[in-house]
Amino acid sequence: MNLYRQEMKMNFKSFLIWVLCVGGMCFGCILLYGSVESSLADMGDLFSQMGAMSAAFGMDRLSIGTLSGYYATEIAMIHSLGGAMFAAMLGSNLLSKEEFGHTVEFLAVLPISRRRIVCEKYLALLSYLVAFQVLCTISYIGGFAIMGDEIEMGHMVTLALTQQLLLVEVGTICFCISAFFGKNMMGAGLGVALLFFTVDLMCRIVPAIENLKYITPFYYCNATDIFTETEVSAGIFGIGIGITVLALGLAHWQFSRKDFGA
Repeated sequence: MNLYRQEMKMNFKSFLIWVLCVGGMCFGCILLYGSVESSLADMGDLFSQMGAMSAAFGMDRLSIGTLSGYYATEIAMIHSLGGAMFAAMLGSNLLSKEEFGHTVEFLAVLPISRRRIVCEKYLALLSYLVAFQVLCTISYIGGFAIMGDEIEMGHMVTLALTQQLLLVEVGTICFCISAFFGKNMMGAGLGVALLFFTVDLMCRIVPAIENLKYITPFYYCNATDIFTETEVSAGIFGIGIGITVLALGLAHWQFSRKDFGA
């Protein structure tokens, strides 16, 4: 039995819905820019003087009166949050559904190891997260082309890669959570994504909790930092990769030793 192929087939409809909703909404916002450009230009100065809130959304460094500034401060944030929620939803049930769906008995009689189950399911998770990011990024670049506006491709590629790491980190953490429980963990997974997003906003507003930036993956994929070439500590990326590897290792350890009959 090819678990990878089965997972890809079972989750394709959900994947398609999320791509169309998140990617389609952001693509539409890019196309709508032409009709609100004059209004945004007038509001740009006002938004840049909102103190901590302007800093949190990057509007103190980029003007929403330009398409690239509008994309970096608004649209990229929507994509990151929507993508993280998709990753959380997908990862949070990949392992636990075998138990609450009562299909683990079927898997137990097949000549496949638990290690292979974890590997093939995680590979399916990665495949969908990469496909999600690639399709959405291509659509956004297409939106800029339709609007006749140039965007720095170096910034766009860097943003896409950091957002990809965000999706993988959130998805892997939720994948790990699913290994520890035998029930639907979608709510917990979405909570993880929203918590990380909130922590990122708060640590940019409140200086006293600035060090929380080291635990939220939203910090290193901030489009405003990337578009203004603000340097982000390489240690933050290392922590993100380390958390991802640790979460995957814990998922494999727990699923391999789990007593499904208990």
